[in-house]
Parts: sequence; structure tokens; C-alpha cells
Amino acid sequence: MSGTKRKHFSGEFKARVALEAIRGIKTVNEIGQEFGVHPTQVGLWKQALQAQASSLFDAKRGPKPVDPSASPERLYSEIGRLKMELDWLKKKSGISQ
Repeated sequence: MSGTKRKHFSGEFKARVALEAIRGIKTVNEIGQEFGVHPTQVGLWKQALQAQASSLFDAKRGPKPVDPSASPERLYSEIGRLKMELDWLKKKSGISQ
């Protein structure tokens, strides 16, 4: 068994190699040599990118998910607290209602 370790590539690097393969300007072997990756791996990354490309545009626009921190109970309690503070400030400053 050899003492070499596997190389770990970032997602950005894989995407760059796959996009180069999709362009079709260079052969898979040329791309593999340029980036220091086996041509078979280049082909696998290209296939993965093509398979997942359609899911990028599947998300539909619309209302964003409701923020749980904006629950009505929390908002009503915040309104009550602010109203009490306002009343206290009015009393302290001498402003009548």
C-alpha cells in the first residue's frame, strides 16, 4: 500500500473544473492536466453539476417564511411594555394626556 493521502478539493474548485468541462473548449484530459485532477474525476464533477443545475432555479419566489420571533404574543407583550414606558416618561416629564 502506498503512503500517499487523498486530496480534498473545495466545492469552489470542483465547480470551476466542472464549468470548464461543460464549456467544451478543452478536452477532459487537458482540463485534468491543467488542474491536476484525474480525467475521470473531471467527468464525474461535470455530470454532478449538470444533474444539480436544474435545482438552482426550482425555488419559487413568494412570501418569505414567517419569522417565529414575530409571533403575535411576543409583539403584544412588546407593545404593552412600550406603552408602560411611554406612560412613565409622560408622567415624569409632566406632559398630560
